[in-house]
Amino acid sequence: MGPATITDSNRGEPMQAVQSSSIDAGLSALSSAAAAVAAPASSAYQGYQIIRRNGAVVSFAPDKIAVALMKAFLAVHGTQGAASASVRETVDRLTETVVRALLRSRPGGGTFHIEDVQDHVELGLMRGGHHEVARAYVLYRERRSQERARQVTTAAPVKAAELFVTDGGQRVALDLAALRALIESACSGLGKDVSAEPILAETRRNLYDGVPMDEVYKAAILAARTLIEKDPAYTRATARLLLHTIRREILGGEVLQ
Repeated sequence: MGPATITDSNRGEPMQAVQSSSIDAGLSALSSAAAAVAAPASSAYQGYQIIRRNGAVVSFAPDKIAVALMKAFLAVHGTQGAASASVRETVDRLTETVVRALLRSRPGGGTFHIEDVQDHVELGLMRGGHHEVARAYVLYRERRSQERARQVTTAAPVKAAELFVTDGGQRVALDLAALRALIESACSGLGKDVSAEPILAETRRNLYDGVPMDEVYKAAILAARTLIEKDPAYTRATARLLLHTIRREILGGEVLQ
């Protein structure tokens, strides 16, 4: 089989194919197989969204994950793999596993960054024993990451875009200094291993233009909670951030720290 390239995807970005009879045949087979595994998003997913790397927010659609997985298998096993019933069943099963894991992390609804989705796809492949596909997927993600890094370094320096939030019905610029101060206060006195920086970085990564201010605070709480496994002291930081949101609700948004 000769070399071919599977085009990039913003739903999971499967890797560049190294084996295929032809790109046209590969994409044709992929389209047919993806249609077989893709199911329309149900109302159960209406409370969930995806943040793409460019900051755009799109609806969460599990069928996009199925398409990404199918492309991954096609890239490794060739075009005939797309027509295999066992591959389609595997993709369907992996999609269900990835979706369940994502929803468990946000039981009340919310947003996922595209990197979070890709991490779960990668983990699902490895846990499912599909090591060859997982390895190619990891290499593809790393290659794309390096390409983006090169584009950033060669591009002319630009001022970071200001993020706007919705607060009290008004569209205002996010007060990043106040958010940083809040998180630093939550981490105060918990030891040198508890830092505000990873919480702030993860919080900012999950924000999007026009996000309600209440969601900003919820994002900070979720960011702190993900670090508890790293250091149990983050439990205190999480509790303090949660207490802040409760106070804010009681005082009508007037409390800042």
